[in-house]
Amino acid sequence: MPRPRFSTLAAACATALATALIGPATGAQATTADHYSGTLSDGATWIADKPAQWNGSLLLFSHGFGPTTAADAPSTAVRQALLNAGYALVGSSYDPNGSMWALDSAERDQLAALTAFRRQVGTPTRVISVGQSMGGLINAQIARDGAGRVDGALGLCGLVAGGVDLDNYQLDAEYTLATLFDPADVDKLVNLDSQTDAGALADRLTRAVESAQQTPAGRARIALAAAYLNLADWAPGQQPPARDDFAGQEEQQYAWLAQGLLGFIVPARWSVEQSAGGNTSWNKGIDYAGLLRKSAHAKQVEALYRDAGLDLRTDLNRLTRGADITADPAAVAHLKRTSTAGQGLDMPLLDIHTTADQLVPVEQESAFAGRVRRAGDSALLRQAYVARQSHCNFTTAEVLAGLHAVEHRLDTGHWDNSATAAELQHSADELGLDGAAFTDYRPNRLTGTR
Repeated sequence: MPRPRFSTLAAACATALATALIGPATGAQATTADHYSGTLSDGATWIADKPAQWNGSLLLFSHGFGPTTAADAPSTAVRQALLNAGYALVGSSYDPNGSMWALDSAERDQLAALTAFRRQVGTPTRVISVGQSMGGLINAQIARDGAGRVDGALGLCGLVAGGVDLDNYQLDAEYTLATLFDPADVDKLVNLDSQTDAGALADRLTRAVESAQQTPAGRARIALAAAYLNLADWAPGQQPPARDDFAGQEEQQYAWLAQGLLGFIVPARWSVEQSAGGNTSWNKGIDYAGLLRKSAHAKQVEALYRDAGLDLRTDLNRLTRGADITADPAAVAHLKRTSTAGQGLDMPLLDIHTTADQLVPVEQESAFAGRVRRAGDSALLRQAYVARQSHCNFTTAEVLAGLHAVEHRLDTGHWDNSATAAELQHSADELGLDGAAFTDYRPNRLTGTR
């Protein structure tokens, strides 16, 4: 079967991130709801839905990377389940006049949408912020800054490590692929001219990966790039490979790349650069051998290089010697200011992540937890994991179980066991909806942080 072209893949991924359909309809009788909409001072739009039997709780939803279109729930199925349960919903588009990486305005617009709801719809008894993907980063910012307006927060597959780390570890992977498979593009990875040019670059890199996959040497080098990308080794439609099945791990990492992963993340870099006003990532001075040693995939890479008869040190030295990409300091400062979570917390936050997320690696939760710990706010944070592949691939029951755990924390002042895998699974199962797969899990360290 021919591989889909970039434009199709990018459109599909952007739609998935913006709407993330995370479960089938529940089959329950749909409740009636009043719909509201409006426009904020910067041109952003907001929407809200209030059920006829409102329970007083309002969910402030932050959508993911993609078109700046107002959304107030993660999916149609989740929206209906929440309305049936009595929750009101509100969310904004973020400012539509700039980049889809709308972090310049997103937190401000979300809080303005909350104010608009209070003025035009009603006064909630409780507000819980919910954010998905890029919206999970916005959600973490609201959890840091929103005390007095928001009571608690639920993050779904959140990009909580922030934009600087994201761009840097993606650059490490793209630089590795270009250096080893597509040298003509090594100097074209940053300062992208347009989304069209970014798409063409992504297509060339993907084709180079497809060609490389045909040889043991190519597969070893793909595994090296995947390690820098923090790329999950469990792909859709497959069983997770064994811990020591290094060839099987690479095969599933390759599956992610061949299915269009680069066709999403490379053009997304253009959107980040557009927002920040320049290149936001760098690798000058990076020791790629040291970087690999910090990766959970180091043993896999070493084994595949050995089996292919390649000298890993030679490739690592080549990467280190050629690493001369520098960032625009003003752009980096802008991204740090707008697109990181900080991170202290002003309210309880539960983050939920799938264990095999190809777009926002689960290792981001490790980096985020470390920052919250250093801020002294670990007691407010809980993190939970779902044993499943793909970005934001949650069932409706898993989302509602997470929401109920946050409500328990707000009701009692304590997490107790409400956010453990066992209790979340029990809570989801009791809903009788579409199942759940919560699991005890500890993510590895995020590779590529500077």
